[in-house]
Amino acid sequence: MLIKAGGLMCGRYNFTVEESEELREIIEKLNAKIQGKDIRNGEVFPTNQVPLLINEEGSAEPVLSAWGFPKFDKKGVIINARSETAFEKRTFRDSLISRRCIIPSTGFYEWDKEKRKYLFRMEGYDALYMAGLYNFYQNEMRFVILTTDANESIHDIHHRMPLVIPKNQIETWIMDDKVTNDILHRIPPMLTRVEV
Repeated sequence: MLIKAGGLMCGRYNFTVEESEELREIIEKLNAKIQGKDIRNGEVFPTNQVPLLINEEGSAEPVLSAWGFPKFDKKGVIINARSETAFEKRTFRDSLISRRCIIPSTGFYEWDKEKRKYLFRMEGYDALYMAGLYNFYQNEMRFVILTTDANESIHDIHHRMPLVIPKNQIETWIMDDKVTNDILHRIPPMLTRVEV
């Protein structure tokens, strides 16, 4: 499968329920809504079905969604959107205005030039939240991860990184239209890394 990454990064992340009390709570809520669905645990790849947080009746609630917007030529998926230009792109504009989401994780992966693989996480936290957008394609919910310029904790590995949202701003990102543009241009928090 061809993957087109708008920003050429964040092609994998980690969602390991056993490592995070916060993720466990999300899964419990989700299981109460959609029993019997297979939810990815561990390393997440494009097109996997994973939990998102979206606005449902004024609060951030979990839903199940597939990672990647279908490409127009039907070959592969778009997995990332550049935060700096998302408002200008027809593929992302409407979702940015009215379908913002949070992708919960335990961290994301990136590779250096020697193909060494690193897991980036929030220091002192067992969950990392990434800003995203979702849309519906033939009644299936799909999402992309927003990326931004890498901060100093990442830029020696890659020039881009996911737009990481602090936990206390999850509902702000999802629901407050007035701060969308501001959050899109913020420098994300510093992260820690471990070679895996």
